[in-house]
Amino acid sequence: MAEMKYSNIRKINDFKWEIICDKSAGMKVPGIIFADEEILENAVKEKTIVQVINVANLPGILNASYAMPDIHFGYGFCIGGVAATDAEDGVISPGGVGFDIACGVRLLRTNIEASEIKPVLQELTSSLYTAVPKGVGKSGRIKLSSKEIKKIFKEGVNWGVKNGYGWEEDKYFTEEEGCMHGGNPDYVSRLAINRGSDQVGSLGSGNHFIEIQKVSQIYNEKAACAMGIHKGQVLVMIHSGSRGLGHQVCSDYLKIMQGSLYMNKIKLPDRQLACAPLKSDEGRRYFSAMVCAVNFAMVNRHCLAHWVRNVFESFFSKSAEKLGMSTLYDVSHNIAKIENHLISNNTRKDVCVHRKGATRAFGPGAPQVPQIYKEIGQPVIVPGDMGRYSFIMTGTQTAMHESFGSTCHGAGRLMSRSKAKKVIDPVKLKNMLFDSKGIIIFAQSLAGLAEEAPDAYKDVEKVVEIAQSAKISDKVAKLEPLSVIKG
Repeated sequence: MAEMKYSNIRKINDFKWEIICDKSAGMKVPGIIFADEEILENAVKEKTIVQVINVANLPGILNASYAMPDIHFGYGFCIGGVAATDAEDGVISPGGVGFDIACGVRLLRTNIEASEIKPVLQELTSSLYTAVPKGVGKSGRIKLSSKEIKKIFKEGVNWGVKNGYGWEEDKYFTEEEGCMHGGNPDYVSRLAINRGSDQVGSLGSGNHFIEIQKVSQIYNEKAACAMGIHKGQVLVMIHSGSRGLGHQVCSDYLKIMQGSLYMNKIKLPDRQLACAPLKSDEGRRYFSAMVCAVNFAMVNRHCLAHWVRNVFESFFSKSAEKLGMSTLYDVSHNIAKIENHLISNNTRKDVCVHRKGATRAFGPGAPQVPQIYKEIGQPVIVPGDMGRYSFIMTGTQTAMHESFGSTCHGAGRLMSRSKAKKVIDPVKLKNMLFDSKGIIIFAQSLAGLAEEAPDAYKDVEKVVEIAQSAKISDKVAKLEPLSVIKG
C-alpha cells in the first residue's frame, strides 16, 4: 500500500478499511470501505475515495460514509455509496440517490430446466426482443395521461395489478410491497411527467437488460429451498428503473438544492452533493418526488415482467402460472428511505439511508422481509456482466449493524463507457460470447454493447466474495447467462 496517497487509511481487516475522520477536511464521520487491497487501490487511483470523504461532510451524517465493494466514480456520491443522515436534523441529497431513481432488478422463477430451453433459446430470445420496448428515449407499449401517471405515483404496483398487468402476489415480493408511501405528484414537474408518459414497461438503455439465466451453483441449500430454486433451473432477471422521469426529478431538485445551499448555510466540498435539510421545504418536496419516481420504477419492472410472461406463455403454449413464473424478489438500487437503525452510540434512531448503487440487505427476522424469507433474510440480487455470472445473496444481521442493512448492487464498472467504446469491438465481443460460452446476445446498439462488455466491469464473483467475507450478505446461488437482451 506504499503508493497510496492517503496516509489516513487504516486496515480493519482484509475486507474492511477505515478512512480516519479528518475534521480539517470537513469530515464529520470516518469513511468505511468494504474492499480488498486491489479494489481499494483502484478507488484511490480514480479518486473515488475522495467522494467517500466528501460524503462524510454531509450535515447530520451518522456512523460513517460507506462504500461497497463495487465502488466506482459517480455523481457526487460514488456508485456503491451508502450514507445515513439523522431524520430530524440531517439532510437529503439527490446525488445520494442518483439520476435513475429506483433502478433495480426483478428476478422471476420458472419451472423450466436449462436443458429444455437451449434448443429454442434463440427463437425465444428473439420473441422477447421484439416484444419488449428498449433503447434511449424509446417509448413503452403503454401510453398514459398525466392523471394515470399520478395514480402510479400514489399506488405503485397496485396500479399495475388493477389494470391487468402482473399478479397480485408480485407486490408481496417487491421492496415496500410495491408501493413506497409519501409520494406527492404535486412535487413532480410537468416535464418529468411528460418524459414518463410513454415509458412504463420499457427497458431503457445503458446497463439495463433482460437475461434468461440458469442456476449453475447453490451455496446455501436452506436459503435456496426457501426461494424455490435449484441447480439447472431457468430464471429471468429484469434490470431497469425510472427512465427519463426519474432522471428529470433528479435534475430538477439538484438545481433547486444547489440554489438553496447558501440559504441553508450548508458548505460542501463538491456542489454535486447539493442537499437540503430533510425537514426543509426543499427536502420534503424532493423526498416526495423521489417516492413518486420509485413507484414509477417498480411499476415499470412490473410491466416488463408482464411482457416477459406473455412471451413465455405464447412460446410454450402454457400459462405463466403453469410455467412457475412467480417473482422471487424485486429490489431497488438507487433510493433514499426513512428507516430505524442502531447508531454508533448504541441507540436506535430514525435515519434517512441513501443507497446509491447499493442494495438493501436486511437480515433474518426483519419485519420488512416477506414471511417466507424471514428465517433466511431478505433476498439480495446482484447482477454481474453479460459474459460471466450474477448472484443471489441474503441480507445479514451484520449488515444491520455495520452498513445500515446495505450491501453491493452489482459488479461495478472498471472502465468508463467512453473508453470501452474505443477499445472493444462489439461484433467480435458478441461472436466471442456465443462461440466460447453459447451466450446469445440481442442489443439495440453495437456501441451500447461495447460499453457493457465484461472487461468493462469488475468480476462480480470477487465483489460478492468480499461482501460475504465482510458478512454484509451471504451467497445463495450463482446464475449464468444463457441469453441477454440489452437496451
